[in-house]
Amino acid sequence: MGIPPAGIDAPVASHDEGIWGSDAVAVMLRKLDIPYLALNPGSSFRGLHDSIVNHLGNERPQMLLCLHEEHAVAVAHGYAKVTGRPMGVILHSNVGLMHGAMAIYNAWCDRVPMLILGAAGPFDAAERRPWIDWLHTARDQGALIRPYIKWDDQPVSLPASLESLLRAVNLTRSTPMAPTYVCLDVSMQERRLEAMPEFPDPKRYAAPSTSVPSSDDLAAAAALLDGAKNPLLLLGRLSRSPRDWARRVALAERLDARVLTDIKVGAVFPTDHALHAAKPGHFLDEAGARCIRQADVIVAFDWVDLAGTLAQGGGAAAAKVVNVALDHHLHNGWSMDHQALPPADLHLSGDPDLALHLIADELGVGPGTIPGTLRALPALSLDGPPRELDVVSLAAAVGEVLRNEVVSLVRLPLGWAGDSWHFRHPLDYLGSDGGAGIGSGPGMLVGAALALKGSERLPIAILGDGDTMMGVSALWSAAHYKLPFLAIVSNNRSFYNDEIHQERIARTRGRPVENKWIGQKIGEPDIDIAAIARAQGLVGIGPVSTTDGLVTAVREGLAAAKSGKPVLIDAQVKPGYNPTMAAGMTREGSRTTGA
Repeated sequence: MGIPPAGIDAPVASHDEGIWGSDAVAVMLRKLDIPYLALNPGSSFRGLHDSIVNHLGNERPQMLLCLHEEHAVAVAHGYAKVTGRPMGVILHSNVGLMHGAMAIYNAWCDRVPMLILGAAGPFDAAERRPWIDWLHTARDQGALIRPYIKWDDQPVSLPASLESLLRAVNLTRSTPMAPTYVCLDVSMQERRLEAMPEFPDPKRYAAPSTSVPSSDDLAAAAALLDGAKNPLLLLGRLSRSPRDWARRVALAERLDARVLTDIKVGAVFPTDHALHAAKPGHFLDEAGARCIRQADVIVAFDWVDLAGTLAQGGGAAAAKVVNVALDHHLHNGWSMDHQALPPADLHLSGDPDLALHLIADELGVGPGTIPGTLRALPALSLDGPPRELDVVSLAAAVGEVLRNEVVSLVRLPLGWAGDSWHFRHPLDYLGSDGGAGIGSGPGMLVGAALALKGSERLPIAILGDGDTMMGVSALWSAAHYKLPFLAIVSNNRSFYNDEIHQERIARTRGRPVENKWIGQKIGEPDIDIAAIARAQGLVGIGPVSTTDGLVTAVREGLAAAKSGKPVLIDAQVKPGYNPTMAAGMTREGSRTTGA
C-alpha cells in the first residue's frame, strides 16, 4: 500500500563524482526502511536533499514536497495512523522546527511513530556564512520540542549521526510510540568522503521487545474479570490489526462484558455489536456514565484520560479498576497531556494489545473471527423532504451515497454524533489529531491517503472549516502525487466551538448571548473553499447547503475519487453540536479549542 504512481518527481540519471556525508545518511535511511520523507525545502539539509535525489534516485525513501512544515508532520501523522509505522519528516533549521512544532505536539499526544530530521547551519562557528547561517543555527535545537518528543540528538560526526538515526528509529517504533528527532550538521552532510563508511546492521540493533506485564498481574486481572458480574472494558489507543480486533471481540463475548470506545482514537471494536454500550464520543453520554456506575470491574486498555472518564461517570468507587498501559513512561512535567492521575487497584505495565491477548489466554478465549470486508455502516436515514444541512443531516446525506462503499473515515468534526456511523473494521475510522491542534486535518488526510493508496479503501474526511483553512495548502501535495480521497468540509462559517464558550461566559455574567459570534464568525465575505481546492489541482465542488445538494455533490465526488482524483466538497451547515459534545465543551474545567 501507499505507493505514488511511478514517474512523479523522477530524477534524470545521476553522474556521481565522489561520496559525501549526506550520501551515507541517505543510505542509512534506506537501511532503516523509511519509505517517505515529507519536507518543505531548506538550505540546512541541501546536502541530504541532493543525496536523496541524485544518490538514491528519489526512491526508498521518496521525497514528498509539502508547502508548509506543519503539513509535512501532519502527513507523517496520517500515514502512521493507518500503518502503525514511521515515515520521515525533514524540517529546515530552527525556523522550520518552529513551524512544525504544533503538529509534532499532535503526534506526541496521539502516540504515533515518526522520525523527524532537523538540520542546522555549521555547528563549528568558523564554518558559518555571515548572517544566515548564524540565524539558522541553535546550540540545542531539540530544546524547542524536547518536552513532547520521545528522544532527540544533535550529533556532529557521521558515525554519530548514523548511530543516532538507528536509535531514533528503534525508539519511535517501540511502545509507547512517539516522535523522535535528530538534528544533522550541514558541514557533516557536505563533507567529502574517501569511501562509504561501514554501516551498522539494523538487525544487530533490534528495537526493544514488547513490554509484558508480570504473570501474577495478568492472572490477577483475569481472575477479577472472570469473577465479575458487570465487567466493563474501556478500549482506547489500540492497534489497527484485524487480529487484535478479533481477540477484543472474543474477550468481550466470553465475559459478556460491556464495551466503551472513544471517538478521539481510531476504531477498536464494532460499534454495532450488542456489547458496545454507548456511542463513542469526546465525552461520556448518560449511557456511558451508567456503565461506569454499574460496573464492578473496569479494565482500561490505554484509555485516554481514564481519571476524567471515571469522574464523568460519577466515580467508580464500587468497582475494581485495572489500568493496562505503558503511557506513564512518557509523562513529564511540561506537558499535561497525561491527564489526571487515575485510580487503579491494579496497573499492568505492558503493551495494551499484547496484554489483552495474554489476559484472553488466561481465560481460555479463542482467537475470534477476523473481520472481512465489512463496510462502515451509516446509521442514519435521510428521510423527509430536502432541508438545510446541519451536522446530523450531513452525516445522513453522506451515508446515503457511501453506504455500499468500502471507506476509511480519516477525520470527523467536533460536532459529529458518535452514533451517526457504525465502525466494523479497524480501518473504518482513524481517530482525531491527538492534541486538539487545529489545522492538522488536511495534512493527516493526505498522509492517510498515501498509506491507503492501492488498497480497497477510499479515504473520506469530514473536516471543519477552520481546520481546513489553517491547513488548506496541504491539499496541493495530494494533487501533485495523485492521491485520491473525498473530503467534505462541514462549513459552519464560524469557530463555533468558541461561540459555545462565549455563550456560557455571557450567561454566567448576565451579559447578552447575542454577541457570542463576534470574533468567531467567518463571513462577509464567505470563503469559497471549493475554489481554493480547485486552484491547487483538486476537484472542488460547492458550496452546497441542502441535503439533496450534498447527495448530488457526494455522488459526483465519489466518481471523481474512484477515478484517482482528490476531491473537496464545501458543505455549508447550520452551526451546532450534538448535545453530549456541547455539554462537555462547556462543563466546568473544560478547555478546548476548535472550529
